[in-house]
Amino acid sequence: MMKGAHFPATAAAFALLALATFHLVSASDPSSLQDFCVALKNTDVFVNGKFCKDPKLVTEDDFFFDGLRMPGNTSNAVGSKVTPANVEQIAGLNTLGISLARIDYAPNGGLNPPHTHPRASEFLVVMEGTLYVGFVTSNSDNGNKLFTKVLYPGDVFVFPVGLIHFQFNIGKVNAVAIAGLSSQNPGVITIANAVFGSKPPIKLDVLTKAFQVESNVVEYLQNQFWYDNN
Repeated sequence: MMKGAHFPATAAAFALLALATFHLVSASDPSSLQDFCVALKNTDVFVNGKFCKDPKLVTEDDFFFDGLRMPGNTSNAVGSKVTPANVEQIAGLNTLGISLARIDYAPNGGLNPPHTHPRASEFLVVMEGTLYVGFVTSNSDNGNKLFTKVLYPGDVFVFPVGLIHFQFNIGKVNAVAIAGLSSQNPGVITIANAVFGSKPPIKLDVLTKAFQVESNVVEYLQNQFWYDNN
């Protein structure tokens, strides 16, 4: 596993990445009508976004998060770990329309499985290692086109909002990437987990017809433990 000491060297990249994400801001997030609207977390009222904390009670810590310093634990079924830095971790992101995530990948096949972000586009910057990445287009007359690329440290790749995408470590060492997302709360839907691990499960008749397989195949997949790396 990588040591956290490697990561401070990328501080400049963090700053550039944070600035660049402003160009991805989506109109789906509420716009701020004041300097900031630090999220108020201790409320039982649910709204589309977050209530604002009293500005007089805001501190520097509302804009701070140290959770991306250390590597995530990749000792799991998919060999990856996503560490988010969204409005749940940084209250000051509320209404800014941006967030970050650190993704760690185990050597020889660490995978961030096919997934979508329903509320955000994403760009990925590789910090260490070698990743095979890609996304699939939505349904069209020409089918679903796959776009892929092998990325090396310093390379950037963009995943358009809502499209299924993935990252796979094809190297023999740990890999690290930073993702910038155009929402304070981008959401994530991991395809396999959602289809075969939903609670309650989707009916066998639906999945056997959708995937054109026998029911025992679907039952086998539904009985697996679908690990959530987020």
